[in-house]
Parts: sequence; structure tokens; C-alpha cells
Amino acid sequence: MTSPENRRITDLGTLKAIAHPLRMQLYRALSIARTATASQLAEQVDEAVSLVSYHLRKLAEHGLIEEAEAQSTDGRERWWQPSSRGVTVRDEDFSDGPEQVAASLALSRTVLEQRTALHRRFLDERAAWSPEWRTASLGAEWFSRLTAEELTALGEELNAVVDKYDALSRAAEAAGDTEGREHVAVHLHGFPFRT
Repeated sequence: MTSPENRRITDLGTLKAIAHPLRMQLYRALSIARTATASQLAEQVDEAVSLVSYHLRKLAEHGLIEEAEAQSTDGRERWWQPSSRGVTVRDEDFSDGPEQVAASLALSRTVLEQRTALHRRFLDERAAWSPEWRTASLGAEWFSRLTAEELTALGEELNAVVDKYDALSRAAEAAGDTEGREHVAVHLHGFPFRT
């Protein structure tokens, strides 16, 4: 059963496992689908089923995904699901040495590249979406002067808002309310910079 909480990654092996670009892509696709087979995921990422199966097993070895209840009668199919709602990586868990810092940076760059590609895809396909979806999509940028503590609090409050809407949508879907629902990505970055 998938946990409703994010899993905090604190060991280097797990961090390296998910920092691999294809594994991160598979983890994200599985998080969106909620359950899927290697064949279904291979089609989404345009890779061989055998390669996808290998990488899914690596994610499972580190407890990032787990076997799911079969969704069909074909006993040969192995179904997978994320083992938690998501993952969290904290800088303080990976700042003790160059290898840890490099692995954390590799994951951050992979996530950023995949988020950027997803947003670029939306921009390229924007005209194909209905006026309601084009109007609902958002892009914003704010510049504030905050302390580290205030930025932490802001992140926690924004996370709570997203959690609220995610819980509402999951409950609605469980009740059969799927009309008009689409997958929605919400990306937010909050970081210090100097001019």
C-alpha cells in the first residue's frame, strides 16, 4: 500500500539510484499512473521493456517502488507502484563529503531538467488545450526578501496547500468524479540569490 507521506531519502545509495535520469523518469511516470507494468512504462519512456524492468528492480531494491496488486488477469505481468507519495531530499543529509554533494546535485539537476522539459512540452502544445485549461495554467515569479526561516515556513505552507488539493482530487476520483480531470504539474522553486 502506498504511504500518503513523502519518503525522506537519507542514504547515498538510494540517492544515487533515483538520481539516474531514466530511473527518475520512470519514478515520475509511475507516480502519475499510480500503478503500471514495465511494458506500459517502457512505452511512455520509449525504451526497451528489459531495460525498464532492470531500472524498476533497482528502484525497488532501494524501497522507492514496490509491487502492486495485479490490475489484470495476466499472471505474467508484474505491476508496480510508488512506495510513498513522493520523495524528499534535504541538503543537510548530503553535505558531509564530495560524493554526497555531487550525488545530491546530480539529482537536483535531473529533476530540474525533467521539470523544464515537461513545462516546455506544455508550452509547445498549449494551443491544443481548451481555453479553460490555458486560462487555468499559471506561471508566476515573486521576488521577496526573506530569512531562511521564513523561506522554510513559506515552503511548508505552500506544501500544505498542494496537499489539500491533492487529497481533494484523490477523494473525488475515488468517488468516481473523473469528469474534466487532467494531470497537473505544480513546480515551485524558492532559493536565495544575489544581484
